[in-house]
Amino acid sequence: MCSATLYQRLGGESGISALVDDIVEAHMRNPTVQARYLPARDDPVHFEELKGHLRDFLSAGSGGPAEYRGRSMPEAHRGMNVNETEYLAVMDDIQRVLERHGVDEQTRQEMLGITYSLKEEILHL
Repeated sequence: MCSATLYQRLGGESGISALVDDIVEAHMRNPTVQARYLPARDDPVHFEELKGHLRDFLSAGSGGPAEYRGRSMPEAHRGMNVNETEYLAVMDDIQRVLERHGVDEQTRQEMLGITYSLKEEILHL
């Protein structure tokens, strides 16, 4: 059993920052969800704010020191009508980025579980 926190296993602040950058880039290249992300890149302030919220969310949710001050999952996704295919594409992107970053299988599975636990809040089921 690993005693390191999820935050530590993800590489701490710098690791999470690199993961978020690569996850967002993966989403922007993914034809299933890129239409939801590409417009954000046209507004650099909003784009950096989005990535900052993602970094804080991942840090706070993994036991790190950041405090997430963004909207709740239902509020952030209200009116977006995210469908199951898009949701699964995002999960796949996250898993591939974690693997490329050398994140171990146990940690990837833990992240998958966390991501999956948000499904109902994102899809508004």
